Amino acid sequence: MSEVHAQTVAYVRDTMLPEESPPITEAGAVKWLRDNLFSSWLNALLTIASLFIIYWVLSHILGWIVYGIWDADSLTECRAIRDSLYGEGANVACWAVLGDRWEQLLFGFYPPQVYWRPVAALLVFFLAVAPVMFQRAPKQLLYLTAAAPFLCYWLLWGGSIWGPVLVAAGFGIGYAVLKFATPVIGNLGGMIATVLVPLIYWVVLVGPLAGALDNILPIGIRSIASNQFGGFMLALVIGISGIVMSLPLGILLALGRQSDLFIINKFSVIFIEVIRGVPLIVWLFTASLLLNYFLPPGTSFDLMLRVIIMVTLFASAYMAEVIRGGLAALPRGQYEGADSLGLDYWQSMRLIILPQALKISIPGIVNTFIGLFKDTTLVVFIGLLDPIGLSNSIRATTDWNGIYWELFIFIGLCFFVCCFAMSRYSQFLERKLATDRR
Repeated sequence: MSEVHAQTVAYVRDTMLPEESPPITEAGAVKWLRDNLFSSWLNALLTIASLFIIYWVLSHILGWIVYGIWDADSLTECRAIRDSLYGEGANVACWAVLGDRWEQLLFGFYPPQVYWRPVAALLVFFLAVAPVMFQRAPKQLLYLTAAAPFLCYWLLWGGSIWGPVLVAAGFGIGYAVLKFATPVIGNLGGMIATVLVPLIYWVVLVGPLAGALDNILPIGIRSIASNQFGGFMLALVIGISGIVMSLPLGILLALGRQSDLFIINKFSVIFIEVIRGVPLIVWLFTASLLLNYFLPPGTSFDLMLRVIIMVTLFASAYMAEVIRGGLAALPRGQYEGADSLGLDYWQSMRLIILPQALKISIPGIVNTFIGLFKDTTLVVFIGLLDPIGLSNSIRATTDWNGIYWELFIFIGLCFFVCCFAMSRYSQFLERKLATDRR
């Protein structure tokens, strides 16, 4: 049998051929271009048309950007330098406005002598969120995470340190009420007391206690009024405050909307639907103009604080619906599994339900954050000088009257960097938590 087989096979190779490089059209940049840009005649036409459009756009704006003037004290001087360098009427940017007014664009009317304070507050914020956002960050920073809101407030606004310390103590009082009062008066009564007792403490006792302690042991730094805040710092303060506070409040509202307790359920539904049903600009005007009519005569309620509260409430209503979508996406078996383990409501939510719901809701949560941060520009309509408001003020001066694109490009770039960073982090978090795809 083997002899017949050997006679029918002309040649059997007993060694492997040496490896050869693939054809040039099947590897490297040529393959990528053919597969992605010239895979068919239609794609080839679209590629050529796109390249022509890109060339046309860059040919008109690249020179305007690259050959811009950076050293001038006014638009008139900038145009004179342009005419001497490139000819009269040449189309080049006047970036000198950024060099002349960058401090105002970033810090508003904050005193230049204490610029270190908002910079330090931003650094404290980044260090505080590090252990929350990144697993490898030192866990000891969690102590700074708890103290960061009060420390950042004190750095930005200044004044006596006793105010932030006593406000922080109110959260400890709320925790003590939740722990010791709930077994006595029940879950609903404990939740209501946990909210009301700290509120009464903050409204009634914090002011007199802070004044008394400041008289005994005065510790503080220079006080800065809210009307001196402005520029990109104002957008960061309002945006970060709204983001940090709207997430936990949105979680509570989402849980409240799914609650079986009648009062909590109806209050959550009414709050979410009323807040979502009215544009943010209307709520900002409400905070700016109408809120004072409901306060006692002579009451001074800082406008910036009112805006932060209103922006937080507005964002929390949207956040609640995003998180409720994540809760609704979980199969019923997850809830039943938590019950079968003997976990109570809060344990099941903290250990099983909410982690999965929040993972599902990451794209919607970050989308709400980005929208909230961009919506901070609406405060210009109620008199706060955010970057857009300051750009209007800069253009109203005699030195820079008539300049437009340079300021708006700088402002847009600042917002893009922040929003793009949030978007990239959300994608990193999604990849990290995508355990079902491994």
